[in-house]
Amino acid sequence: MDENRRLSRRAIMKGALLASTTAIAVLVRSKEALAQKASKASMQYQDKPSGNKQCSNCAQFIPASSCQIVEGTISPQGFCISWQKKS
Repeated sequence: MDENRRLSRRAIMKGALLASTTAIAVLVRSKEALAQKASKASMQYQDKPSGNKQCSNCAQFIPASSCQIVEGTISPQGFCISWQKKS
């Protein structure tokens, strides 16, 4: 094989480092995009329950006043369209 066409160990290591750095950057950006919460308006949030459906018995509710999906302060008696029964 021609000496000029062979890849050096250094070139292989640089390529591997570049590829792994790029992969990590893509994963971090993806995670940040998933971490963004929806607005109250887009989730049709209201401060009152809908029948027996309310934030305090929703799987997404984080006591005392937060939500995994909806941004801002959430009332335990509130409700939105992403309500899921807590198991």
